[in-house]
Amino acid sequence: MGLTVLFAAITLAVLIFLMTGTTGLFNKKLTMFAYVDNAGGLRDGAPVRLQGVDIGNVMSIRVVPSHAPTPVEIQMRISTKNHYNDFIRTDTTAALSTAGVLGDTFVDLTSTGATGPVAKDGDVLKSQSVPDIQDVIRSSQGTLQNVDTLIKRADRIMSAVERSEGSIGKLIYDKALYNNLNSSVTQVQAIISEINSGQGSIGKLLKSDDLYVKANGSVDRLNKIMDDIESGKGTVGKLIKDPALYNNANQTIAQAKELMDGINNGKGALGKFAHDEEFARKLDNTVTKLSKIADRLEAGEGSAGRLLKDPSLYNNVDQMLVETRSLVKAIRENPKRYLTIRMKLF
Repeated sequence: MGLTVLFAAITLAVLIFLMTGTTGLFNKKLTMFAYVDNAGGLRDGAPVRLQGVDIGNVMSIRVVPSHAPTPVEIQMRISTKNHYNDFIRTDTTAALSTAGVLGDTFVDLTSTGATGPVAKDGDVLKSQSVPDIQDVIRSSQGTLQNVDTLIKRADRIMSAVERSEGSIGKLIYDKALYNNLNSSVTQVQAIISEINSGQGSIGKLLKSDDLYVKANGSVDRLNKIMDDIESGKGTVGKLIKDPALYNNANQTIAQAKELMDGINNGKGALGKFAHDEEFARKLDNTVTKLSKIADRLEAGEGSAGRLLKDPSLYNNVDQMLVETRSLVKAIRENPKRYLTIRMKLF
């Protein structure tokens, strides 16, 4: 009697498991395949999940050398319970994932963004390469080595600092530097105290009201000047407010423009000077001659050149002027002596 009850209980439990699980005997199954480059710890019977929901199991794992570069074939059995298979498309991707950091490996199907037709029995799903923990460790080895190198360098730097080497070491352990810094801080505090007490130029600038009063008076005078300008007083005010000045300036500019137009058109003396090539050649010839004359005068040639350069001629002229003044003076003093007129009759 007891064995019969035990056998019936076991049979009932097996039937319930088979009917409710994803591998139940009474559920229709679909077989699908995926090819990856590395099984990465996947085992037979591992779960197959769609968007995180178990929908089947791994039937077998084998290597197919002709299917390079992804020679590992994964055969999956998908349950049609709850119409899970309707969510699997031909462009659904299959990737190997791990439950947690050290958990078991399973097949993760993703239909997000899949738009192809519903997958059928025997279809091959696209595989998506996901780095496993070994790949992560291998890729992080270089980073770990760099971190180790940085730690060693930092340790050497800290050792040098503790030995008072370098600027930072002296800054931390040199007592003389500390004393100088303390003295500088004391002097700065003294200067700040003097400023707060109104001593010195900066102290007066901050504490005295004279500067404020003067600045306020200057602002008042500036405001008065601006008011006078606004009312048209003074030269600047008339310059801004008087329309006659504007009219005169405008008229002057118009006349200047008319004059320049006349010159450009060759009118008047300036216009002819500006456009007459013959006059330009004559002027150039005259300037050239004057330059030659100046060079001859500078060289002392000719009468004028000698007059400028010969000191004896200057002395003679000067002496003649002196004698002339003496003669004029003598004539003024005794004009009869020099102005006597004699008449003779034959």
